[in-house]
Parts: sequence; C-alpha cells; structure tokens
Amino acid sequence: FPATSGFGAALAATPACADDDGTDGQVEGPFYTPNTPLRTNLRTAATAGIPLVIEGRVVTTDCRPIVGAVLDVWSCDGNGVYDNDGFHLRGHQFTDAQGAFRIETVKPADYRQFGVHRTPHVHVKVQGRETALLTTQLYFPGEALNMQDSIFSDSLLMQVDKAADGSLRA
Repeated sequence: FPATSGFGAALAATPACADDDGTDGQVEGPFYTPNTPLRTNLRTAATAGIPLVIEGRVVTTDCRPIVGAVLDVWSCDGNGVYDNDGFHLRGHQFTDAQGAFRIETVKPADYRQFGVHRTPHVHVKVQGRETALLTTQLYFPGEALNMQDSIFSDSLLMQVDKAADGSLRA
C-alpha cells in the first residue's frame, strides 16, 4: 500500500450502485501489521468468538467491478485481544473477476485500550491497481457501545444475519 492519502477521507460516491455518499475512510488504528499472509480464512477452530463471514464487492463509481483489488483485513478476537506478534485474525486477498471477496473471521469483542473503550469493529484497507487507498472500519448494528465510540460511523454499519448454527454473515 502507498502512504495513506488522509485520515477520514471519503471515496467518491457510487451513485449508480448505492444511495449513500460513498465509503467513509477511518483511522488505521495502532494495531495494523503489514505483510499479512494471503488467505481468506483468518480464524482457527480455537479462535475465541462467534464465526463470521464477510462478503462483498469492490466496484468503481459506475458499478464496474475492480478486479484484483487488494483487501487487507484485521481485528481482535471475541475476547477483545489483537495478535500483535503474529498474523492471527489478519490476512489479505484479491477480488475476483466480479470484484467479490469473502473473509472468514470471528465477531470481534469490544475492548479498552489507551483509555478508550471501542465498540466491536473490523479494520479494512482496500485498493485497486489504479485507485486510491481506502482505510476504514466496519461496524455491527445494535451494539451498545456504538454511540459511545467517538470513531464509530453509522455509515459503516454492516448488514448482519445470524444463521441457525449461531454463526454470522455480513
């Protein structure tokens, strides 16, 4: 990834694809680790937390898929612990011919760090070969701490469904 083009910057809106103002950028946070492994499954059987699959597409402002965009994803586990020594719950992948991606992880817990209490969230960096870097965070609806978290943005709420086995899909 090149240097971040600015914290809090938003990508241009995708009017043909969505009825919002685009994807908001957010701070990287103190727990980013570069050079993550290429993989779609970030969890193991022993990972604390409810299994979560996040699926989506990366598209241009006129709805064309961005093939080969890189997504780097990381979060803490279901106990609110980040792996800052290795690559547990960290990884990157590239979008397919439809701009699609699929990540297997766990729902992160809230945590307290540096005097701040953060609501559950997943970090993402995404960039196409010819696009600006977007660093953002994805949030969960209905979390008690959402409105108390000064970084939280309701524009970054995922739609989350619960499966019969208790796992989540966003």
